[in-house]
Amino acid sequence: MSQYSPAIVREVKLGGRVRGFVALTKPRIIELLLVTTLPTMVVAHRGFPSPWLMVATLLGGALSAGGANASNMFIDRDIDAVMKRTRNRPLVTGAVKPFEALAFSLALEAVAFVVLWRFVNLFSAVLALGAALFYVFVYTIGVKRRSTQNIVIGGAAGAVPVLVGWTAVTDRLTWAPLVLFVLIVVWTPSHFWALAVKYKDDYRAANVPMLPAVESFERVAWQIIWYSVALVGVSVLFAVVAHMGPTFWAVALLAGAFYVFSAVRLRRAGGTPKAAMALFGYSISYVTIIFAAMAVDVLVRYH
Repeated sequence: MSQYSPAIVREVKLGGRVRGFVALTKPRIIELLLVTTLPTMVVAHRGFPSPWLMVATLLGGALSAGGANASNMFIDRDIDAVMKRTRNRPLVTGAVKPFEALAFSLALEAVAFVVLWRFVNLFSAVLALGAALFYVFVYTIGVKRRSTQNIVIGGAAGAVPVLVGWTAVTDRLTWAPLVLFVLIVVWTPSHFWALAVKYKDDYRAANVPMLPAVESFERVAWQIIWYSVALVGVSVLFAVVAHMGPTFWAVALLAGAFYVFSAVRLRRAGGTPKAAMALFGYSISYVTIIFAAMAVDVLVRYH
């Protein structure tokens, strides 16, 4: 007989399923998306918007991104089972059933759209839904398994939260948010390819043409370096069009220079897993640093 009571067993199973549904949303990716949304709202407003607007925008954005991520896992459950990095995902382990994941993702998208439309504005709601549809149909279904430029194209979905954040405050788009959008698009390849350098065998096993899995490391390394240089250029362009102050200029140049240095260091290290993960880790820090600098710059100069 089991040493645990039926009630405890049910509780453990329920906890596992709840964790499975949470995992479907890819919380760490959502966290990164929200890190870009809130500072963008601060810059658009030239200060803190109303707390309710911030909460509604972040909640709607998180739900929309979570729904898109759940759909991504539903579609990619076959390759997730092959890759060592993803074989513990809930649809692979059986913690969540495929039809449950699909229904969950659709429900999240519906709620996200209603929240953004009702408490923010229709423009932001449409942008968030558009990003989710792009991520699912253009990236996951369209190019991920077909093109070495999959992540370059797919990066556009992850860049939309800055547009949502800006339109939540202003209900319109200007050059500043569009340049921020480009910044995230340019950042994404170097960020993701650094991770893929370490897990290139996974992508080969799953027959996914991620660039490091199908091209020489030398070519991948130079691509990462050029994207890193472009990233610095776009950050400078944003500083100009958004009329940023000295705080942002200093942080953007210093953080960007270290980004390029990290990319060069990866090439010189020959693509070792340690160097690849060092760049990957810093790429996440870079986004946090650059967007925090945006907000701080505005708050210091306007308040």
